[in-house]
Amino acid sequence: MPPPLPTESELAILQVLWEGGPRSVRDVQQALETSAGYTGVLKLLQLMAAKGLVRRDESERAHLYEAAEPRARTEGRLVRRLADRAFGGSTVSLVMRALSEERASPKELRRIRELLDRADGKAR
Repeated sequence: MPPPLPTESELAILQVLWEGGPRSVRDVQQALETSAGYTGVLKLLQLMAAKGLVRRDESERAHLYEAAEPRARTEGRLVRRLADRAFGGSTVSLVMRALSEERASPKELRRIRELLDRADGKAR
């Protein structure tokens, strides 16, 4: 069974771990660039470990934390939840809303076209 979906604060920590790999509490706290203190970040990481969102390596003096599942899997679960809750399960509505709210760069549009072609069975 997958871990629960992360809260906004937990997601910020996961972003740090996905981008930089396993890190100590101090490293996570510094990377967050927020006013959150060391003990606040430590407590949140401990809660995340209990939920199964992160794993803790206790083999070193400074424990290292890493994301328990890959970014893509968590993002997929978050998108599915958003589509279900806000768009009645319609992925098309979610994508249309996203594209109407934020201008996509030419590079992003090429990537979107590639994904659509692949989904349609037309590999270029």
